[in-house]
Amino acid sequence: MTSLNINLYLLIENLIFFLVATLFIVVVNWGWKNTKTYTLPLPFPGWYKIWFGSVQILGILLPLVVMLLWGVWWSDRTVLTVLGWYFIVLGLQIISERVALRELQNVVWVMVPYIYLPYRFWQLYEGLTILGSETKWLWVRYLLIFQLVLWIINYAIDVSQLPRLFRWEVEQK
Repeated sequence: MTSLNINLYLLIENLIFFLVATLFIVVVNWGWKNTKTYTLPLPFPGWYKIWFGSVQILGILLPLVVMLLWGVWWSDRTVLTVLGWYFIVLGLQIISERVALRELQNVVWVMVPYIYLPYRFWQLYEGLTILGSETKWLWVRYLLIFQLVLWIINYAIDVSQLPRLFRWEVEQK
């Protein structure tokens, strides 16, 4: 498969995902339009701030450096393709979260990561298959595996925060 074919395939795949995810968010937002305005429960726990910062560095900055080195500096189109689409969808997730939290101001915001993160798992797995087993991409493959583990752990931590985000009452003992 040529670079153009891979990019066209990924464009169509990511566009379909984004349209379905956005449609789902819009429909759920419409269904929940009469709920109270949603605001983040503050303050965040200290450990959560550390984790969130770590995910920013390891999940955004590290792959960005790899994309700039391998994809841009060393002109590797395959690495640029894999990580470029990773960042496009990550950017769309951030935009969706901002719109849901700031503009829609309802609890639909909490759902956005649960829609995008499983797709990110798929993107990272697909990136591994696109890179193949060539040794020239060994470190990039390690990065994608690391990213997959990082985002799965992040997903588990997000799920563990649902009671707090929904302000479920906790029994005091």
